[in-house]
Amino acid sequence: MDTRILVPVVVAAVVIIVVAALLLMRKRKSDQLKQRFGSEYDRLAQQDGGARHAEDVLAQREKRVEKFPIRPLPAGDRDRYAQEWGLVQKRFVDDPSAAVTEADKLVTTVMGARGYPMVDFEQRAADVSVNYPAVVQNYRSAREIVVRHGKGQSTTEDLRQAMVYFRSLFEELLDAPKPEKIGVSHERIAS
Repeated sequence: MDTRILVPVVVAAVVIIVVAALLLMRKRKSDQLKQRFGSEYDRLAQQDGGARHAEDVLAQREKRVEKFPIRPLPAGDRDRYAQEWGLVQKRFVDDPSAAVTEADKLVTTVMGARGYPMVDFEQRAADVSVNYPAVVQNYRSAREIVVRHGKGQSTTEDLRQAMVYFRSLFEELLDAPKPEKIGVSHERIAS
């Protein structure tokens, strides 16, 4: 075969293979982000103009949050915050409005104690979405109820739902780190 024909055919084949590999890597990255961030990925894709934009935003969030000194809470702090949450929940019976306000403040306090920067709400939600993508929508929904309540546009049932939403994020933030299993357990099973 003539080399004038063979060289362009080989170059074209290499280009096709490289383009296919790049597309496959891009799809794999997209699938991983979509699986990891779930509804947050979908929200960004719908809100801000497509999957590519959502992926760029989520990748930027990951890089931003990597720089934070996120840390688990010491056991004493976890216990104290859990007790405070219990008091907030009890207060809901007599004063739902005040309880929801306290729940919002307590979640924000725990976020700060864990090492998240305390900036505006949208940035806090974006930052939290990196480590807690499954509950960030609850956080946004709770906040929306708080804002509506401030305008006199919420019911006691709405406030109850806000407490449920806040609790989902609070529990995730408070959760004690799970011990990692290293190696294989060689315990004997008693007969």
